[in-house]
Amino acid sequence: MGVLQGKTIVLGVCGGIAAYKAAALTSKLSQAGAVVRVIMTRSAVQFVAPLTFQTLSRHHVFVDTFDEKDPEVVSHIHLADSADLVLIAPATANTIGKLALGLGDDMLSTTLLATTAPVWVAPAMNVHMYAHPAVQLNMQTLRSRGVRFIEPGEGQLACGYVGKGRLAEPEEIFAAVEAFFQGETARLTGKRVLVTAGGTVERLDPVRYLTNDSSGKMGYAIAEEAARMGAVVTLVSGPSALPVPDGVGIFRVQSALDMREAVLARFEDSDLVIKAAAVADYRPAVVAEQKIKKKSDSLTLELIKNPDILQELGTRKTHQFVVGFAAETERLDEHALDKLKRKNCDLIVGNDVSQEGAGFGVDTNVVRFYDKNGLVQALPIQSKSDVARKLLELAGDRMSAAPEES
Repeated sequence: MGVLQGKTIVLGVCGGIAAYKAAALTSKLSQAGAVVRVIMTRSAVQFVAPLTFQTLSRHHVFVDTFDEKDPEVVSHIHLADSADLVLIAPATANTIGKLALGLGDDMLSTTLLATTAPVWVAPAMNVHMYAHPAVQLNMQTLRSRGVRFIEPGEGQLACGYVGKGRLAEPEEIFAAVEAFFQGETARLTGKRVLVTAGGTVERLDPVRYLTNDSSGKMGYAIAEEAARMGAVVTLVSGPSALPVPDGVGIFRVQSALDMREAVLARFEDSDLVIKAAAVADYRPAVVAEQKIKKKSDSLTLELIKNPDILQELGTRKTHQFVVGFAAETERLDEHALDKLKRKNCDLIVGNDVSQEGAGFGVDTNVVRFYDKNGLVQALPIQSKSDVARKLLELAGDRMSAAPEES
């Protein structure tokens, strides 16, 4: 039996030419055993007839909030309560804005306000609309509330422009949904996972510090996916503006020394440790008690080496499975494998941060997984959530196999 068998997916279809792709998605989900309940906006009906979705899903299609088909229930509440996942595909700028503002003026928006299920949004719109600051702000607001976005693709748009805004293909969305419910088989149930994320802050004086460009997005994505897979997750995070994922315990730190102390205190009780943080290699030898005044044309700072937390974990580990990260700008394979061996890691995730779509501050990454025998897998550009899931699946499989190999 497939992982989607019996799962209720509420599919919101908004008004845009990409609505035809939602029909193909409905077919794929239904064939996989999911119960697909479709809600269409009035604009969506102008592009695809409700009968199409009714035929593919074998369920009534909802358009009008007041068209109650079952007198025993209030439809938008019943749909909201029954959903295992709410997916909006395609999602227009208008619906994204309404969701961000908490408006409820039609069947889809009222259902979204009432549901406690995970909400996924697959945008589709003109490239300039997608890039508009208001739309980007609304998406950021939704991300902060835990809404997951399936990023649009780049290419020829129906309006004639070429750029980002094309709805993700039905196969891509289906694969993401399937992977989500596979994660719910809880392959990490009972495992204690320790994740580090973000950069560190090394103080020069009360108002200045040394840091790096790390946003924490990769580490936070790993923590979120690990919790969804059933793990007990602790996130040790440097300064970050990201929301704490649901079900994740967080311990906030500033400096590399703070992070070392927090990690070592939790290491013994951990089964899986993933060091995604960008920890400073050096710190100022002296931290001024008062603001350093500008007195000359140059200023010389003495820096001293910070402890190597990953190497210390590699030396101390007993039963722990340790994963490190290698952010490089050249000779990725060579540097990543060298780091894995020197620091006695079980896996290293290498990425060339000079590549477009990889590294700090962006929502995507391009990574390569290595073990002691070399390259295990090279992933194309994809969301950091997808990278996190694939890394945890690999680590989980290796952890499960370890007792049989010993």
